[in-house]
Amino acid sequence: MIKLRHLSKNYITSHGTITALHDIDLHVAPGEIFGIIGKSGAGKSTLIRCVNLLERPTAGEVIVNGETLMNLSAAGLRQARRKIGMIFQHFNLLATRSVYDNIAFPLELAGMKSTAIADIIMPLLELTQLTAKKKHYPAQLSGGQKQRVAIARALASQPAVLLCDEATSSLDPETTNNILQLLKDIRDQLNLTILLITHEMSVIKACCDRVGILEKGHLIEENEVGEFFAYPKTETAKNFIFSSMPQALNSTIHAYLLPEARTDTHPLLRLWFLPDTATQPIIAQLINQFGLKVNILQGNLEYIKKHALGIMVVAIDGDKTQLEAGMQHLQKLGVNAEILGHVPNDIIPFA
Repeated sequence: MIKLRHLSKNYITSHGTITALHDIDLHVAPGEIFGIIGKSGAGKSTLIRCVNLLERPTAGEVIVNGETLMNLSAAGLRQARRKIGMIFQHFNLLATRSVYDNIAFPLELAGMKSTAIADIIMPLLELTQLTAKKKHYPAQLSGGQKQRVAIARALASQPAVLLCDEATSSLDPETTNNILQLLKDIRDQLNLTILLITHEMSVIKACCDRVGILEKGHLIEENEVGEFFAYPKTETAKNFIFSSMPQALNSTIHAYLLPEARTDTHPLLRLWFLPDTATQPIIAQLINQFGLKVNILQGNLEYIKKHALGIMVVAIDGDKTQLEAGMQHLQKLGVNAEILGHVPNDIIPFA
């Protein structure tokens, strides 16, 4: 449905040429919700604006719905864009128009008659749960309601593709979850293809089928969401995943954390359990097979697209031989064990 081939985008500035996108190849299948994640400045907004040619690529091809957009005339591009809806972070509603009239606006511009407009808008109001708000103005709406209006407006032209530019980043968590569920419902009911960009892993986890990471304009990794969380290929992916499963250390423990081992310290580990090991009794193995003492300080287990993923912070005590054997066992099992530091023996009890 969306194909980007060798897509690049350069900007000419007074300081020289800046390359925002480097040779991007991307395929979003029909009916898929594909998420692009990256830090600020990674090129996410540039990429999504290239899909409907709000930003014209410097090189490469943009193919949407079987049409190579860069080959179209101005009139042909306007026609193609009617099948590409877009929603934004800040809603972009017209303050002097009601909910109904905001949604109707693109259809009015297209010259459609009022009766035909009503036939399209009334089902959209019901779909987005805005029927009771159709005469309200944007100033009378919550942030989530404003975004629902923006979604309904983007759907008014009956697009095949919906582009979402940080559509939930200004919303609270509960409203974000509601909007993401609405996007999934829209995809299922209207058979839409959705491409969204975000800097939040929670959005990817809750909504997307597949995900790609942008870093400094490069698409460095892409995968099915469950596989992405379970088997990340890059350090950037691992960092994003850790950020979505926060394990902040207790402030007292953090205050005593030392970078180097001493005779009176023991290691503090962050264990990352992938699907093959997330439900195995690994802590029991460390205790029973290797004679180690283990104090579990924090833990989290999630199922993401049927993949089990666990993160645990533990303190481990034992002699050097036991510790080395235990670490080798973890490595053999495929458990990622990161030494966070070393804590004095009298700070964390083991009995």
